[in-house]
Amino acid sequence: MTEHRQKILKSEQVKEIVPRLGEEFVLIENPNYIFSKFDICPLAPKIVEKRDRIVAVVQDMDGTTTTTETLCLHSLEMMVRHFTGRHSREQWDGLDRIRDYPHIIGNSTTKHVEYLIKSYQKDANPESFRRAYLRAAVITMAFGRDKGRKREVLSNLKNFQVAELLSENEVLKWQKTVDGTHEIHLPGEVEKLLDRYAKKLELSSFTDQVRAAIDIYYQRYHEILFYIEHGKSEILRSILPEDDRNLIEPMSGVAVFLSTVKGWLGEELDRFFDEFYRILVVNPNEEKSSLILSEEKLKAIGRYFEENPIKVAIVTSSIAYEARIVLTQLFKVIQKQIASWKISDNRKKLLIDRFQSYRNVFDVVVTASDSSEIRLKPHRDLYSLALHQLGIAKEDFDKVIGFEDSESGTIAIRAAGIGLCVAVPFSDTQGHRLDYASYVLPGGIPEAMIKHEFFLTEKTLSKYQI
Repeated sequence: MTEHRQKILKSEQVKEIVPRLGEEFVLIENPNYIFSKFDICPLAPKIVEKRDRIVAVVQDMDGTTTTTETLCLHSLEMMVRHFTGRHSREQWDGLDRIRDYPHIIGNSTTKHVEYLIKSYQKDANPESFRRAYLRAAVITMAFGRDKGRKREVLSNLKNFQVAELLSENEVLKWQKTVDGTHEIHLPGEVEKLLDRYAKKLELSSFTDQVRAAIDIYYQRYHEILFYIEHGKSEILRSILPEDDRNLIEPMSGVAVFLSTVKGWLGEELDRFFDEFYRILVVNPNEEKSSLILSEEKLKAIGRYFEENPIKVAIVTSSIAYEARIVLTQLFKVIQKQIASWKISDNRKKLLIDRFQSYRNVFDVVVTASDSSEIRLKPHRDLYSLALHQLGIAKEDFDKVIGFEDSESGTIAIRAAGIGLCVAVPFSDTQGHRLDYASYVLPGGIPEAMIKHEFFLTEKTLSKYQI
């Protein structure tokens, strides 16, 4: 391949090179504003054999580690309501789990919004959309906590030629009052300004509509995070549907899994056998006999990781601000869970101390802020960054486990060179195509632990059985 470096290749030459790159490839569609409609990327071969050793775990945040995917879906739905002007359930039932969800979970925000704008274009209400955009923009500039997001909003206002809105006396006066406040509000004087500016705002092109819709989405999601950060549960209950009140919780088994692979739980992993068994036997796709794993084997797994702790990375298409709020809140919940575990007092004290901060547990946290909106999942970039920051040698990629809940996430894992790709779908991703993964585990992480023994070989575990 040396002769082809640093030169323009003709299609005939590319045909010669492609077979050397792999046997499976994926065609990744780029956002609307990118020159190349598609990128073509080779995939690591699937690994279905157990490993003699595991060196690292990389996992998505929303859907495999925590339950916050629901908040993202809610924010996308609110964006569509503003785009169409159908604000009530009577006017529109909301996003369709079967039709819409596979296209709005796991990709970049741009890809999600592009799909929704195209899908609901026939129902667009320009007046509602323009006003909602301006409202989201001024609220973000006043209350936003992420500098990158505020830069994007300001850039869009300038591109839409309405940036002078921020210089209006009513806006400047209001912005001086928001520092230190824990409730988002918009005065009547500013509301009237939005009506006036909305009349001269043009969002005619598809690209402009996507830009504006992204700002609406982020403002809603960040508003929720703002109230979570400040403990304003009473406000959240008034703006979220009733079934969204359990906002941030760990996915089933996550706390035990992390405690185990970091080497902190040891042979006391066996204390969770009954709990995991109950979780898995309710899965109608499994035979009970296939789930029987002795408590002694669990002890052996715990001993293995106690002697061979591994590195763990969180990889998310969320921006850094979002990940910080979500993971901080998540670990508060995990600490409460650990306090109720039936393990030794010394072990419990150790774990509660370690889980004081997600930085104590995750060796690397890679977010959308580390890359670009145009290179998020299903592109490999975030997972490649994680492997690099973890210090994993390329020859050890086959000893890394990658957990994802979505189609685009599983593609990104394999595109980064991780063949042991494990899909752990939950209710909102059941409609995703997950055949890119080496394993699809409806029982989630507990199934990976009990049924698949952390993907370790019998030979390896036999050394740790007493």
